[in-house]
Amino acid sequence: MGIKTLNFAALAVGLAFFAGSCTNLVQAKSMPDAVISAPIALQDLPKEGQDTYQLIRQGGPFRYEKDGVVFGNREKQLPAAKRGFYREYTVKTPGERSRGARRIVCGGEEPRLPKQCFYTQDHYTSFREIVMTP
Repeated sequence: MGIKTLNFAALAVGLAFFAGSCTNLVQAKSMPDAVISAPIALQDLPKEGQDTYQLIRQGGPFRYEKDGVVFGNREKQLPAAKRGFYREYTVKTPGERSRGARRIVCGGEEPRLPKQCFYTQDHYTSFREIVMTP
């Protein structure tokens, strides 16, 4: 066996090991499709959340520049949908100078007529579907 043959064999073994390691890394990052806690009735949202929901239905005006921007759902916490389906809106937190952690994320073709809306009070760590009750 020549030096070139040995180097090629070592390279092939190394590449196979590296490829196997990469596969494990990718698999370790997989996440469930949706992680949603118990639903919350619209009237049980904080007053600021109810106000934000009404603004969504009216089409604004919104206080924060980022309100109405596309929510990418990169963490896959919400049900899978095509890019652009979800939009996020800030729920004001009393005493907070920045946007805070509370948001409403709504999905649908028409932002003013969302098919589903979700509330998060912990900046996308968990979500609760907003439901209408009679």
